[in-house]
Amino acid sequence: MGLSKGEQTRLDYATAPAWLIPGILLVIAVLLAVTGDSGRTWLRFDRGPIADGELWRLLSGHFVHLGLTHLLLNAAGLVLVWILVGRAFQRVGWLAVIVGSVVAIDIGLWIFSPALEWYVGLSGLLHGMLAAGIVASWRDRNVEALILGLVIAGKLAYEQLLGPLPGSEGTSGGTVIVDAHLYGVIGGVIVASILIRVRQTTPI
Repeated sequence: MGLSKGEQTRLDYATAPAWLIPGILLVIAVLLAVTGDSGRTWLRFDRGPIADGELWRLLSGHFVHLGLTHLLLNAAGLVLVWILVGRAFQRVGWLAVIVGSVVAIDIGLWIFSPALEWYVGLSGLLHGMLAAGIVASWRDRNVEALILGLVIAGKLAYEQLLGPLPGSEGTSGGTVIVDAHLYGVIGGVIVASILIRVRQTTPI
């Protein structure tokens, strides 16, 4: 299973190395969850403290969660995203997608969502990773990628016009920051487009 059929030789999901990238992301999230409420307060994306120089929050905020349910939902989402598009890039490429998506979300929230005070969770990054994988698969005229791309575009449009999907806030345990999804997708698309050009000469 997976959208990037042309890259199947790069990733065997039955082996541990294939899950290194999502495994690292999950380990970080779980370790930060152990810090509890005080750790979340100290690590979340928080506009005031960031303005005062606590810049680590620009990264750590993406790996802390509202609670166990929120973490489990994002963990399940990460596994699904990886199954669908994990073949799209090699590790260096995925690291570029992750960094680019995080940067895009931080810039977007800081500049274009000034009313937002704080944010936590992997969901924005997951949207960026999924979008990057879809863009990479479009290159191969993959029908599944086209359908999934339309679904994601429809989801983003719904969220921007009407707010979070019904039931999403109840299951996550708090407010869903839909703008983070949008900014993550923008970052993922931009990085994937660059990587596709680079990959014409260098495997990534």
